[in-house]
Amino acid sequence: PSSDCVVAEQLCLSDSTCNATYRTLENCALAKTRLLSLDHDSRVRCLNAELDLGNSSLLHCKCHRRMKRQEHCLRIFWTVHSSMTDGYFNLETSPYENPANEEHWKTDYNKLAALVSGKNRSQLAGDATNPCLKATHVCNLSKKCFRLRTDYASICTKGAGSEDVCDRRKCHRGLRNFFEKVPEDFTKRILFCPCQDEFCGERRRKTIVPDCSFQYNTKPNCLWLLDSCLEDHICKSRLADFQQNCQPVDMSPDGCSLHNHAACLQAYMGMIGTPMTPNYISNSSVDVSLWCTCENSGNQKEKCDQILGMFESNKCL
Repeated sequence: PSSDCVVAEQLCLSDSTCNATYRTLENCALAKTRLLSLDHDSRVRCLNAELDLGNSSLLHCKCHRRMKRQEHCLRIFWTVHSSMTDGYFNLETSPYENPANEEHWKTDYNKLAALVSGKNRSQLAGDATNPCLKATHVCNLSKKCFRLRTDYASICTKGAGSEDVCDRRKCHRGLRNFFEKVPEDFTKRILFCPCQDEFCGERRRKTIVPDCSFQYNTKPNCLWLLDSCLEDHICKSRLADFQQNCQPVDMSPDGCSLHNHAACLQAYMGMIGTPMTPNYISNSSVDVSLWCTCENSGNQKEKCDQILGMFESNKCL
């Protein structure tokens, strides 16, 4: 059975044989992180070490999206599965536990929604025509949602309107904090609110403060964006989760290989706050994209188009 990677690592380190194998894999993962090219013998040694884990719980361990030591857990997962990161599209297995197996996060959303439609109705006049505004007001009634939303908004808007450049790394961390710690009943309604007009669409597009979290002065190449992602344990993990849960299939009626749109939307939200943060591209549609281009990709144009296509023309998403 799959287990928490942090627990599995402790069990492995207490066993001398498993410990030695794990230390070999750590060296293999470190070499890959530093982009050192391994010779044939080293590659064989690394692959054999992964196979030597056999039925160890390390080989089948997973992480949880909302766990406290998430980065440590993900580092363990990619140490054990370092051979999976060869090439661009070999991130086939998500390090995250299946959402169905995770604890269901109960919320008081319905109670708050009733509050909004009841005694707070007078101060929310006009919300009926702007679902995004209403979703924000509902968030504001939850202390946690309000606090974490205010946190990332204040970080991501620093430097706006002046020559100061916002701290994108801190902005991304604040966004991840919001989408990880606030129950999905709130976050999904804010991010995916249905709009009928451009005013509502603009509010939806600006949910993640795109001037800081999404846009650069010039669009980088998508391959550069991917390289930045693969160097980061969280981004690489979220990308693997996105690839697994949002894998499009032309022959499938719903366009999804796993037929689970909720898991795909959750995986999409997981990409926000990473180097590969996606967003809506206009106020008048629900089309999303990465902030990157495939111009000047040379002989890697096809690979670049695939990366961009995962978001721009993904039927499942």
